[in-house]
Amino acid sequence: MSSNKKYWKSVEELDQNSSIVEALRNNEFVEEIPNDEFLGNSDALSSSSTSRRDFLKYVGFSTAAATLAACEGPVNKSIPYVLQPEQIIPGVADYYATSVFDGFDFANLLVKTREGRPIKIDNNTIAGAKFTANARIHASILSLYDSMRLKEPKIEGKDSTWSAVDAKIKSSIADAKAKGGQVVLLTNTLASPSTERLISEFVSKNPNSKHIVYDAVSESEALDAFELVYGERALVDYDFSKASLIVSVGADFLGDWQGGSFDTGYAKGRIPKAGKMSRHFQLESNMTLSGAAADKRLPMSVSAQKQALVHIYNIVTGSSVSVKLEDKFKSEVTKAAQQLKAAGSKGVLVSGIQDKNAQLLVLAINQALASESFVTAGLRQIRKGSASNVSQLVADMKAGKVHTLIMSGVNPLYTLADSVSFQEGLKKVKTSVAFSLKEDETALLSTVAAAVPHYLESWNDLSLVKGTYSLTQPTIRPLFNTKQFQDVLLSLNGTAGSFYDYIKNTSSSIISGSSWNKVLHDGVFVSTVPTVGSGSADYSAAANALAATKVSQGLELVLYTKTGLGDGQQANNPWLQEFPDPITRVSWDNYVTVSNADAIKYELSNEIVANGGLNGSYATITTADGLKLENVPVIVQPGQAVGTVGLALGYGRKAALKEEMMVGLNAYSLYKGFNNVQSITLAKADGEHEFACVQGQKTLMGRGDIIKETSLEIFNTKDAHIWNEQPMVSLDHKEVEATKVDLWDSFDRSTGHHFNLSIDLNACTGCGACVIACHAENNVPVVGKSEVRRSRDMHWLRIDRYYSSESTFEGDNERKENIAGLTSSLSTFNEMEKAGDNPQVSFQPVMCQHCNHAPCETVCPVAATSHSRQGQNHMAYNRCVGTRYCANNCPYKVRRFNWFLYNKNSEFDYHMNDDLGRMVLNPDVNVRSRGVMEKCSMCIQMTQATILKAKREGRTIVDGEFQTACSNACSTGAMIFGDVNDKDAEVAKLAADDRMYHLLEHVGTKPNVIYHVKVRNT
Repeated sequence: MSSNKKYWKSVEELDQNSSIVEALRNNEFVEEIPNDEFLGNSDALSSSSTSRRDFLKYVGFSTAAATLAACEGPVNKSIPYVLQPEQIIPGVADYYATSVFDGFDFANLLVKTREGRPIKIDNNTIAGAKFTANARIHASILSLYDSMRLKEPKIEGKDSTWSAVDAKIKSSIADAKAKGGQVVLLTNTLASPSTERLISEFVSKNPNSKHIVYDAVSESEALDAFELVYGERALVDYDFSKASLIVSVGADFLGDWQGGSFDTGYAKGRIPKAGKMSRHFQLESNMTLSGAAADKRLPMSVSAQKQALVHIYNIVTGSSVSVKLEDKFKSEVTKAAQQLKAAGSKGVLVSGIQDKNAQLLVLAINQALASESFVTAGLRQIRKGSASNVSQLVADMKAGKVHTLIMSGVNPLYTLADSVSFQEGLKKVKTSVAFSLKEDETALLSTVAAAVPHYLESWNDLSLVKGTYSLTQPTIRPLFNTKQFQDVLLSLNGTAGSFYDYIKNTSSSIISGSSWNKVLHDGVFVSTVPTVGSGSADYSAAANALAATKVSQGLELVLYTKTGLGDGQQANNPWLQEFPDPITRVSWDNYVTVSNADAIKYELSNEIVANGGLNGSYATITTADGLKLENVPVIVQPGQAVGTVGLALGYGRKAALKEEMMVGLNAYSLYKGFNNVQSITLAKADGEHEFACVQGQKTLMGRGDIIKETSLEIFNTKDAHIWNEQPMVSLDHKEVEATKVDLWDSFDRSTGHHFNLSIDLNACTGCGACVIACHAENNVPVVGKSEVRRSRDMHWLRIDRYYSSESTFEGDNERKENIAGLTSSLSTFNEMEKAGDNPQVSFQPVMCQHCNHAPCETVCPVAATSHSRQGQNHMAYNRCVGTRYCANNCPYKVRRFNWFLYNKNSEFDYHMNDDLGRMVLNPDVNVRSRGVMEKCSMCIQMTQATILKAKREGRTIVDGEFQTACSNACSTGAMIFGDVNDKDAEVAKLAADDRMYHLLEHVGTKPNVIYHVKVRNT
């Protein structure tokens, strides 16, 4: 049967006695509307006797007149092409295939350019291009136009020339040779055959030099374990689509674990087909995207996870290593291990525990299973860093052994836990060179700050996994006086030609059977790679060592990277700063997450205040070594393991950032020994922190039929009307389905196109790529922390996150069914409304539902919003006078009001306030002004462009051509867009599926956005 779970979006929502919560439910605009700002003399207006309609006319006319009187039309000077480039047609977009890897994020891309400007990132869907863009890569297009970029090289902090930089480095290398000093190249993981070849040539020409690879967020333990067993330093590229059972021990593989990009394969197994779907167990400390998606989640400390991993190893391999697993976990871990063993080759185990012994057991378990998901052919080349080598480098620098240090793609003065020691060592280095996009913390203190181009201005080649070769090509001429690290290396090596020539030369031995032009056009080349040979190690000794690991004293701090900022490279990107975290829904901050039990213990709290903003306590974190991080904001996180706290890396930067982006605290200072788990103590600090949290805003007013879900067993054994219950209404004193009753006349929409957007709740992981893609495509403004706090964020697409009141699906239903009598009913329901220690989580993307019977259209007094026969709800911005009646009348709360002019307004000093930042704007979409409503347009500019292209080519449109920004960005297939009038289209089949339902079906709005019931394999 369908679920009647109590869903709640924040802990505060469960306090039914809170007057603030009640007020927020019933009042969309919680702050007094500053009418005087809009209408001048409010006293005079209040005494006016004009009718409502006359008033609206007055507002519309006077606003327009005032605008015309106050603003002179800008003079725009256009310079025509003397010779128009053959490949550029004004008004028509060009696409370039490229690939990106910045040492942390990687993807195969298509870059959309308009008149020579890159304006949007899309996924490359050609065969072999397997890595899709996450939210950060979608936002990287804005980082290209960052006005805080390093615009030219500097020596000793003063502007210089590239010839002077070249001479300085060559002189220093010669001096190092003469004096016997070390020359060190410190880079991030490169994954570039050409760059690695260049570095190899440099080292061979300079025997006193060496290359050290440093990853800000280390996977060194997993690399060490794999290298010990298989003899190669790489990571496994797991294929979760081949797994029927997944067990994850502390690995957020739907997040950034080992590089991420596992969600596409995972989602394929999560959509029920022929009555089957994969099953997922998650053992973790912090609430993660993977834990939210899991069928069974066990919140436990990392110490307990280690014991659980040994216990699973015992059951799968038949070993008998003694473990100290708590009784409350033992039965569930045993069940997971037994099911994993029974799954055999269809099972897979992954772990994020930063311990070499733990990673050895992962290899042992997958070998014993002969797991098909454990792919040892195309190994990942995206993490190569060595924690021990970096530690040795710092020691050598402090000892005065390093004469010349050349750094590229790293910022150790920010990301290194012992940055103080690195800074001391840097002072003893004769010449230090930092190749960087920004004058960051390290570049500021280096002898030479070498300005490098953005990846969209660069040439490069990449081998992200063995057997693939992809090219990075420039999509725009360099905006500043920059030079690639590789071009400087060529000069240092005395090699003639450009890096482009060098790449082309390197590729000739790799792309046999293809051509340079074809690989450049496709963006990627795939060859066959043999599987690495079988390997082994002393797994028993590893299991014993892991089982003997001492339990942390005090609390366990578990460091992680947030979906928005990752390792912090793009901290100056406002799209990412304003992106709400999928779990906490907080933007513009990092914070320590604590369980409800620990919050009570340490007297920490969160509360929603009168204006709808979320406030929280401060805490002081103290490590076992006495290092303190003071005034860390606190979020009480349902599902956080008791005895653990979480804190995100990537925040707290100060150098080369606008003041608005200098938010959060630098958690890298606690990342001692590259271990993401630290023993700490926690103490409440004075004061209260103001969060920018969207969780309590724009709710659907507590109405039902929002999230529908069922278990796989019920899905397979019951009729659809049981688990996808249709709302009923009374018609002529008889109950009929709400969809069969209508207050409006229906229109024939069978002619032409009729667009629908399908959203599968089983496939949505909450990753947020769609949110950032929507920003880029539709010129959505950034409003800043204080405005978000006032519920004035402008996101056209939000991903609501709901918690359930019980830890299991069946628990809710059984508990309700066992209620006996009124007294039992009251007590049971009151208990079910308390925040669970381990709630289930559901994500639901919500945008304008493009209702065929839209309540916003009937209430607009100036006909600013109307409906098309293609199913899209339109907004005529020039007509809108900002009454906001449409927002009040929208049951889905998806309309946004422009409180300010976000474009060219110094009060909002983000990308729309400077000429460079505005280069990212899409010319096909209007930039909205103050005082109008805006919302999702279902990317009408994209659908119309597709129609016009097909007309011009004289053909019918093929299914899959119609796309929106969000459906294009979705890597899991959760969002499918298309024409329901095309009966062969995928979206038409999804619209007829038994799992399909509409949001708030009983309201009768007949939306063109459809959802699919979430099925859990519990």
